[in-house]
Amino acid sequence: MDIDFEKNTDKLVPAIIQDAVTRKVLMLGYMNQDAWEKTQESGKVTFFSRSKNRLWTKGEESGNFLDFIEGSVDCDSDTLLLQVKPKGPTCHKGTDTCWGDSNEADYGFLSDLENIIDQRREADSDSSYVASLFKKGINKIAQKVGEEAVETVIEAKDNDTELFLNEAADLLFHYLILLKAKGHSLKEVVELLNGRHQER
Repeated sequence: MDIDFEKNTDKLVPAIIQDAVTRKVLMLGYMNQDAWEKTQESGKVTFFSRSKNRLWTKGEESGNFLDFIEGSVDCDSDTLLLQVKPKGPTCHKGTDTCWGDSNEADYGFLSDLENIIDQRREADSDSSYVASLFKKGINKIAQKVGEEAVETVIEAKDNDTELFLNEAADLLFHYLILLKAKGHSLKEVVELLNGRHQER
């Protein structure tokens, strides 16, 4: 990886630290050539501390190390993106990230949809389809997932892309409802799949 440490007079490049699993940005630090080499050799993210004027391994005092997974450099070769596995909170203030965010996986709109399902399950069952399904119980919800799965398979055998995608969306929506009805979340399923992947 070609990193241009000579571009700036201080020979430092920004290093963006990202959780390899949740993809949340945890912090920003600076590295020189020595810090980058030590990070690779030790497997612990090491910065050049401008305030201490020396190499500084994140967690050397707190024990909240950042285990180095992999790194990449941007198009101008002057900014690093490091994938890490954090050992505890990243920020010195005790928060998961230096922006005060929780380091939880976010699956974009699917996470929003899970939250919407949670909210609507408590709504009036006469005005909310989701609430009406929860009111009918787990058997009805499971049956609905089965029906949507069959309809998705049927449309997969045809050539109507719009119908197939609509049925696939219906299946995914009802699957998320089933997960919630069983007291689980998409995060748990993703973690299970990721664990299986790591074993291979």
